[in-house]
Amino acid sequence: MDEVRKPESVPLAHTPIPSHQPHLPVDLVQSALQILSGVTDAVFRPWISDRITLIWLENESMRLGMTRFEEGPNELARRRRLRIDPGEVTIGLHPALLEDERLYNHTFVHEFLHAAGLTAHSAQHDELTQSVAPSPSMKDSSLLQRIRDSVLGEAQIHQWECKSCGYEWKRTTVRRPTRCYKCARPL
Repeated sequence: MDEVRKPESVPLAHTPIPSHQPHLPVDLVQSALQILSGVTDAVFRPWISDRITLIWLENESMRLGMTRFEEGPNELARRRRLRIDPGEVTIGLHPALLEDERLYNHTFVHEFLHAAGLTAHSAQHDELTQSVAPSPSMKDSSLLQRIRDSVLGEAQIHQWECKSCGYEWKRTTVRRPTRCYKCARPL
């Protein structure tokens, strides 16, 4: 059963949904199509630029983007196998992305590559996304910083402690550190 989350626990819940549709970055579409040339998993590449529709996700959404094939999983598997037109594809973007153009572009390209047939999150998918629209660093994106701070605020662990030397430090990252900052021993 899905957990019901309060709007204040969703970091981007107070973002207003714009009255206009998300903009389609045509130059990124062309760059993505060009880089997908020769990628065998991009089975929907010939049709995808004509089949996508952009929408805004609900502001309570916990994700920045999503890709939905309208034909359903069984029909999609058949179309992948036969390498034919995927039908209509919807890409949803969170309205908070309007605050950060680089993150908007990165998220759009990420979802566009899914729509082109690279449905799995793989190293190849990440490399292609980064080559077309690199993601902003944490220090350059106030939106990523807000999301990180929200995740850290809800985390049960607020500090790290080294069992070897006893050094304690405040948690500032989502990932667990691999080594102690003081004695450099593995945690």
